[in-house]
Amino acid sequence: MAGGAHALKTPARIALSAASLLAAVALLVALPYVVGAAWSDVGAVLGDLSGWRTAELVVLWLAGLGAYTRVLVASLPGLRHWQAFLLNTAGSSVSNVLPFGGAMGVALGYGMCRSWGFKTAAFAVSTLVTGVWNVLARLLLPAIGIAALLLAGDFPDRRLATAAGVGCALLIGIVTVFALALRSEQVAVRLQDVLVRLAARLPSRFEKRGRRIAESVLRLRHQTIGVLRTGWAGLTFGMIAYLTLQGVLLAACLGATGAAVGPAQTIAVFALNRLLSTAVVTPGGTGISETGTTALLIQFGAPAAPAAAAALLYMVFVHTLEIPLGGVAAAGWALTRPR
Repeated sequence: MAGGAHALKTPARIALSAASLLAAVALLVALPYVVGAAWSDVGAVLGDLSGWRTAELVVLWLAGLGAYTRVLVASLPGLRHWQAFLLNTAGSSVSNVLPFGGAMGVALGYGMCRSWGFKTAAFAVSTLVTGVWNVLARLLLPAIGIAALLLAGDFPDRRLATAAGVGCALLIGIVTVFALALRSEQVAVRLQDVLVRLAARLPSRFEKRGRRIAESVLRLRHQTIGVLRTGWAGLTFGMIAYLTLQGVLLAACLGATGAAVGPAQTIAVFALNRLLSTAVVTPGGTGISETGTTALLIQFGAPAAPAAAAALLYMVFVHTLEIPLGGVAAAGWALTRPR
């Protein structure tokens, strides 16, 4: 019976993935027309990119990927930077192709780390810590964008202000729960009890696994405290360096396509772009993120065609190019891993 239910669900998952990819493609195809441009105009802007400017963008992109290895190394003691690079790019390649692909990326990362000799608990702590740092960074960015606009004397768009307010509220909530669970064992025990009760409500084939995960909260708490005690600086400054380089890459894309806006406006556009990239409707928020980015650039005074070209060019570097690079990384690991 369970096998039959699984077989019924597999076509549904395939259909969901196909629908998500089609939605992303449709949004990208419609992007120039939505903002009042034409593909011929966008193509002309992208066609004017020089080889030197393209090389500059590639260097910035690779530098950002290199900076993120610091985050992974800090979260998983003993991990080397080259391993972190493979782990990041391979996981991203899966996440960027499939809707809800983050789980698949984590599964691939687990296999890679286990083949390198890391314990399951150590990988779980690394995933938890890096996940929290990424979420906090994405939620904090809209507030930084609003602050930059206010300092520049530019009253922020209502939608951006709303996103910043929601992000700050979620940020405060996540930080509070995370800090209380780490600071107080009593809070962690209560959290574990809640998770155990929730696991009991899962379907029978998931209940045992859910209960086992819930009952590991206290053990993970002690290990997480140990990782944060020694690795908080690497996590924090690595994340800052990574986001800074991604922001510089966006600014370079704006300059390369003639869609440059002021520094404060660029920060706001970057904040919105990274926030929208968390939308799970399409893989990596593809299409949604680019449409929102282009609309905000136009609101800040950028011409429609260059704005669309800049958003698409940025997508190529932070999303599309990671797919073949991560595929090569995963293939290299698969061919060289211990049997």
